[in-house]
Amino acid sequence: MKHLLTLNRFFIKYKWYLILGIVFVTLSNYFSILIPKQIQEALDLVQAKILEYKDLPTIDQGSFYQDLGKVLVHFAIVIAVLAVIKGLMMFFMRQTIIVMSRYIEYDMRNEIFEHINKLDQSFMRGHQTGDIMARISEDVSKVREYLGPGILYGINLITLFAMTIYAMLRVDLTLTIFALLPLPILSISIYYVSKLINKKSLLIKQQLSTLNSTAQETFSGIRVVKSYVKEASFSDYFSEESEEFKKRSLSLARVEAYFQPLMALLISMSTLLVVLVGGFQYYNGHLTAGNIAEFILYVNMLTWPVTSIGWIASIIQTAEASQSRINHLMLEKPSIINVNHDVYDLNGEIEFKNVTFVYPNTGIKALDRVSFKIGKGERVAIMGRTASGKTTIAELLTRMFDVTEGHIYIDGKDIREHNIHNLRDRIGYVPQDVFLFSDTISGNIAFGRPETDIATIKKYADYASVKKEIEGLPEQFDTVVGERGVTLSGGQKQRVSIARALIKNPDIVLLDDALSAVDTTTEQNILSFLNEELEGKTAIIITHRAGNQLDYDRILVLEKGRLAESGTHEQLIVNNGFYAQIFNQQQLQQTEI
Repeated sequence: MKHLLTLNRFFIKYKWYLILGIVFVTLSNYFSILIPKQIQEALDLVQAKILEYKDLPTIDQGSFYQDLGKVLVHFAIVIAVLAVIKGLMMFFMRQTIIVMSRYIEYDMRNEIFEHINKLDQSFMRGHQTGDIMARISEDVSKVREYLGPGILYGINLITLFAMTIYAMLRVDLTLTIFALLPLPILSISIYYVSKLINKKSLLIKQQLSTLNSTAQETFSGIRVVKSYVKEASFSDYFSEESEEFKKRSLSLARVEAYFQPLMALLISMSTLLVVLVGGFQYYNGHLTAGNIAEFILYVNMLTWPVTSIGWIASIIQTAEASQSRINHLMLEKPSIINVNHDVYDLNGEIEFKNVTFVYPNTGIKALDRVSFKIGKGERVAIMGRTASGKTTIAELLTRMFDVTEGHIYIDGKDIREHNIHNLRDRIGYVPQDVFLFSDTISGNIAFGRPETDIATIKKYADYASVKKEIEGLPEQFDTVVGERGVTLSGGQKQRVSIARALIKNPDIVLLDDALSAVDTTTEQNILSFLNEELEGKTAIIITHRAGNQLDYDRILVLEKGRLAESGTHEQLIVNNGFYAQIFNQQQLQQTEI
């Protein structure tokens, strides 16, 4: 249970719930123990009365039945009161321990979610989304079962066992020993089966993560799956993984299936031994009939707690496997650390100095000793072939990754010395892979500034040339775009993303191929707005199109992670390099059209 020990801090936080829960469990079991004693006294009294009845004259039999009835009614009332009090204590013990487990579950989910948000792109790229979701949902639920029912019935087992054994010893030592004789066998069985359950539970968790990841990836890429007519292939693959999950689950179920009858058999043997040994004790005059009945009730009271040992062991072992996965996740540390918490505006001066970057998960060198400077208010285009390192520059500027070698300076200060939250807030970034949340269009546009009024939202939607299309939708700006913006076209998503970036009024604008999915006319409208909107702002536009209508102060051309060319449009045309080739090809294509 070494991984479950990390939960002790929650027990300290909610100690009063736990303490009161223990008190209520103890009181519930205390009143349970009193009931068999009352039954024993009632049976012995009835037996004594029956023997007394034989010696009574006929005239006194009526009063005898009346007195016996009063005594039995008295015992019945006492037992009923004890049962009611026991029920109330059981209610309160659930209101404390089970409620505590729900509070801890709430804290754990929030804690894990907050921790994942702090982790950087290196972690996200190295883990499947389905696996992360399984830990924050399924694993937390399994741990909650340990914190609630597991703890509750564990405490119940210990307290009831101790009280019952004490009560049994007070009746007869010999009978107690015979009644408890099967328990060592049960304990040894639990020890070995628990280890097996833990191993099989971990295998089930791993397979469940695979299932979640497969389903999440399939549904996220459902358009591609359908366009390639791969529904059957994915269904077959998912069926294979489900079959493996079924096999592992059935393997665990078989272990538990063998275990439960074994426990029932051992408990039944205890009852049988009580009847046999108790009968001899009664015959020899050491015990009364009420004592035997009392003892059978005690053994039956132990039936559920002892039977629940296997169930509790299963819960604990399953929770241990789940908590180990959660602990592994919580031990992950972000490689990007924020060392500054000041809030300030940016001038927009950017310098890359001998920057080399290697992606940590793949070992691919994306940039190799790249150096350039961008002054305040400059507009710079970055061009290059696919995989030349263009997007990597955007990710380094927003500090999604830290450089492997070299330095990046913003306003003369190393980027690692800036407040990372302030830095990202002051950069308007439109990534190449546009992501919209399953929210309204207005909510997506105002994502960076939730307090923005609808008039401003509409204004920036107009600037991004998407306002008319939005107003043509049934719910207009209140239209919910669906998961990842699935209800909008690629061009519409890009323009909504542009409006979302610019509505923040950032100091640095970073557009990564943000106009690739729009037509030429729409592109010209957006560029006309950008020429005005970017006035005084530092802008970096990553693009594949040469010589568009946006006035660039400089164009940087990357090739295989290195800076191959740098200059104005005219200078690069004269150089007759990669930029000139792309420009001439695009001019030829437009002429042919």
